[in-house]
Amino acid sequence: MKSRDSGPASSDDEASLFRDAVRDVKPLVVPDKVVHSRKLPRPIKHAPHDKTSTPDDSFSGRTLPEMVAGDEQSFLTPGVSRKTLKQLRRGHWKTNDQLDLHGFTRDEARWELGAFLNTCSKRGFRCVQVIHGKGLNSKNNEPILKTMVWDWLTQHNYVLAFCQANVADGGSGAVLVLLKTSMSKKVK
Repeated sequence: MKSRDSGPASSDDEASLFRDAVRDVKPLVVPDKVVHSRKLPRPIKHAPHDKTSTPDDSFSGRTLPEMVAGDEQSFLTPGVSRKTLKQLRRGHWKTNDQLDLHGFTRDEARWELGAFLNTCSKRGFRCVQVIHGKGLNSKNNEPILKTMVWDWLTQHNYVLAFCQANVADGGSGAVLVLLKTSMSKKVK
């Protein structure tokens, strides 16, 4: 058996072989900044809302909503069964429409939300999704509209319940909203 001699002669040979192998290789230029190719989604354009009533008329001004214990992101109108909230979380109702509030100011978002909920309720929609965002592009990476949307939803006359959307549907950046509808216009 031959024993390997790892003396200075073999390491010099290996070093020269390595230099020969990488002689034509140019080092990569690494930029200081990482550029993400993913662009933010554009807000969804909706048909014009019913302009006969002001969306702010639909906000009741309730100040003490019943937030469901253990889940800061759900709400149930007093008198509505907790079973209804469980059904909403599990996707019992098909989502009929959605509103994306990315890029709106606080006042614009409140107006759009009120108009959207009024229109959806009049159309007989039972379940809708409101995308408020996760705040990834805001100062301190905190969502600006999220708590406002929750507050506005608890005050809106047509809202029976809401909960955080499933991860596939936006997770903590969106809520599913269960609406009151007239019996003649119900959509499943």
